Parts: sequence; structure tokens; C-alpha cells
Amino acid sequence: MKLDYIVVGLGLAGLAFVEELEKHGKSYVVFENNSQNSSSVAGGTYNPVILKRFTPVWNGHEQLEYALPFYEKISDKFNKNFDTKFITKKVFNSIGDENNWFTALDKPMLSNYMKPEIIKEKIQGVIGNFGFGELSGTGRIDTTDLIKTYRTSLLENNKLINESFEYNQLEIGENNLRYNEVEAQRIVFCEGFGLKQNPYFNYLPLNGTKGETMTIHAPDLQIDFLLKSAVFVLPLGNDTYKVGATFNWTDKTQVPTEEGRKELVEKLEKTISVPFTIIDQTAGIRPTVKDRRPLVGIHPEYSKLCILNGLGTRGVMIAPTVAKNLFNHLENGQELDEEINIRRFLKEQIA
Repeated sequence: MKLDYIVVGLGLAGLAFVEELEKHGKSYVVFENNSQNSSSVAGGTYNPVILKRFTPVWNGHEQLEYALPFYEKISDKFNKNFDTKFITKKVFNSIGDENNWFTALDKPMLSNYMKPEIIKEKIQGVIGNFGFGELSGTGRIDTTDLIKTYRTSLLENNKLINESFEYNQLEIGENNLRYNEVEAQRIVFCEGFGLKQNPYFNYLPLNGTKGETMTIHAPDLQIDFLLKSAVFVLPLGNDTYKVGATFNWTDKTQVPTEEGRKELVEKLEKTISVPFTIIDQTAGIRPTVKDRRPLVGIHPEYSKLCILNGLGTRGVMIAPTVAKNLFNHLENGQELDEEINIRRFLKEQIA
């Protein structure tokens, strides 16, 4: 079987790159063993403002301008809506938060999303003694449903192989690649934290940060916006909410923990004042990089081997843009954004 591409991994990175392949009529097959679930357990929210410091997300505005039509197109393809738009309300913990909010409003990009009026009214069930700041233009991509739907479609069209990719079976030729019965021009690794097992790219500084979330039932809360305080509280419908997230830099397992649950409960009890019941808890490893930029590019020795990884906590926003950049780099000779190019981490420097 001769193809243009092999793609390894179908989280947000792999999905976004496959969309580029589909758009340009390229042939491909995807290998996916479901070992990494950071995309599925993520909140899936998009917001171009870092609410901890009231600063812009790296390229956030530009990313959203491309990402939102990208997800809309996929929704049209499957006749399903994956994008839920809502406002976000940030809980102020001090007068200083309010002052910092007004200072941030002077920045042109931020003023597109941050409303100048401070909300002083109490919100039932929410602890907020210093008021709230409100953002528009935010929302959530249902990454679990999106990836499940996409995988099902690829399976039905014989474009997905549900098995682990065995690196020692890859034969790298001068003009092409061979993996068992598949011959391809290029391979793109989109494995998330699975990169650590990849002998071609595991020299890259992908740290991996474990995150845990809970789903709760809280019928007395009654909010229809994303609440951001010590944790985020995200409405899912039917009085259920996703709550997250923890950040653990040492535990590399994908198993929910009692420590994670305890941390989330303690922070949630400082955020809302109504009773809740925990109905689920999930965990995953975010593919994070030390400089908080994606890992994109071509292997320094093998030009047929490529990588699209390291999307971190904002994969929903970042994936479509960097996938497009990589595709245009490979097919049209467009320069990669130097901030994401893996050339910034030469093997000799890391060794």
C-alpha cells in the first residue's frame, strides 16, 4: 500500500494534521492505540487571556481566528456541533485583581475580550466577595466527542489502524519509508506524552504534566458560564459540571488519585457554596514543553520523519494553526515559525 503519509496518534494534534491532509487530497493512514488521553480528559476550553496574570496567550487571537472556523467545518462534515460558546467569569480575590483587570484593558488585543465593567452582583452559589471580570469570545470544544467521532469515521473508511506503532519495524529509505505493508513518503508523529517512547524524537524536552479533573452534580449551582477561580467550573448540562484541574510534574501515570481528588475538592469548596456530588474523575498527561511552545518540525537526520507535539494545556487553540504551518512547510516550502521549530533544541545541546 503506497501512501503520502503515516500519522501516529490521533489526539488533537493528529486530528488537526489529518484535516490538512484531507483538505489537500493527500493519502494517509493513522496508527492509534488509545494509550494517551490528554485530549479527551481536557476541559477543551478556548480563551486567549491568561486569567492568572491577565496577559495574552501566545498568538491566542490569531489561533482563534483560524481554529473556530476549523472546528465549524468539522461540525458541518459530521452534522454535529462540537463547539459550545459561552462567557467566562473570573472571580476576583482582592482589590488588586480589579486594578490589574483595568490595567490589562489598555492592551488592544485583550480589550477585544475583556469587558470594562466589573460585576459586583452576587452570583448564587458562587463565592466572590470582590466581584467578577467577564470575558466574551470564549467557549469549549467537546474534545471527547470530537475525537471519538473522528476515529469512528476513519475506521469506517479504512484509514485508521487500531494498534501500537512498533518503531523497530520502520524502515527509512532515501526516498520513502516502509512500515510492514505500508509505504509512505513521510511519517508525522503526534503521540503526546507517548513521545517518551519514540527513539527518534525522545531527545526533545517534553516534560509532561499530569492533570486531573472531576465531574460533579450540583443542582443548586445554576450557572451557564465558565467560572474561573481556584479551579474552573465548566457547565456540561443537566446540572453537571467539569471541575479542574490539577498540575502534577512528578506523577506520570494516567490513573486518578485520592490526592488529586482531595486537592480539587478543597479548591472547589473555596469556589462554590452549594452542595455537590462527585460522579467521575479522570486523569491524563499533558504534553508540555519547558519553553511552553509546541514541538514541530523535521528530524535533524531523517528528513522523512516529522513531529507535531507539545501542545500543552491549550491544544484546542494551538493544534489547527501549527498543523497548517507544518503541512505548508512540508508540501509548499513555507518556513516554520521559529518559536515552534524543533531546531531550537539541537540534539547536541540537549545531550
